[in-house]
Amino acid sequence: MKLQQIEPILALYTTCGCHLCEQAEALLQHWVTRIDMIEIADDAELLDRYGVRIPVLRRIDNGKELDWPFDTAGIEDLLAG
Repeated sequence: MKLQQIEPILALYTTCGCHLCEQAEALLQHWVTRIDMIEIADDAELLDRYGVRIPVLRRIDNGKELDWPFDTAGIEDLLAG
């Protein structure tokens, strides 16, 4: 039987040196085992979209987003679908 690689369901839009992003990442470590960290400074389009909103948590499968400040209830709602 071949094991399937599980893709992360969440992405965290962030940038280097963002203390709010560090807080969000620490909070998420209690909820998910794997998350895609996406650096917005590397992409002009992402910087325009998320520059004043980061950190932003996004479900990869359905595109739903959760802006900071988020809490455990918000994370639960996002993970529920």
